[in-house]
Amino acid sequence: MKTSQKAFVAIAGLAMCTFAMAAPAFAQSAFAGMHGAWSGSGTISLSDGSKERLRCRASYRVSAGDSSLQQSLRCASDSYKFELSSDVVSEGGRVSGSWSETSRGVSGSLQGRASGGRINVVADSPVFTANIVLTTTGNKQSVTITSQGDIRQVSIAMVKS
Repeated sequence: MKTSQKAFVAIAGLAMCTFAMAAPAFAQSAFAGMHGAWSGSGTISLSDGSKERLRCRASYRVSAGDSSLQQSLRCASDSYKFELSSDVVSEGGRVSGSWSETSRGVSGSLQGRASGGRINVVADSPVFTANIVLTTTGNKQSVTITSQGDIRQVSIAMVKS
């Protein structure tokens, strides 16, 4: 797997953690209601036009004040498998944090804005940048990641277990 693909797979995992930041519009904080186990599936679209299904399980721990989130995520497709962890903070509509994908040794930062049940984030690493749009409605979450690399788009949906 190319370095850009490894970074994008890690970013895809990052997106799974960051879309936990998109709380319903009536929630008081970005992480309210996110604590617990989540699972879901989606697709990875490659630059050659092919697609693969992706399966994920996540565990989220939210601080007592709902201002920070620690996440652990495992995802797999037919060709990829990754484990991601992240620490994310939300303050005044701004979202920031760090992430790492342990099996490939890829890490980076993220930042963006949250408003209602939607956030827009840019995730960076030394070898990769992705735009992420996240939406939450009730106990359902969706994420779309776009990039100019070998992996062009990731679309994922999860539900709280």
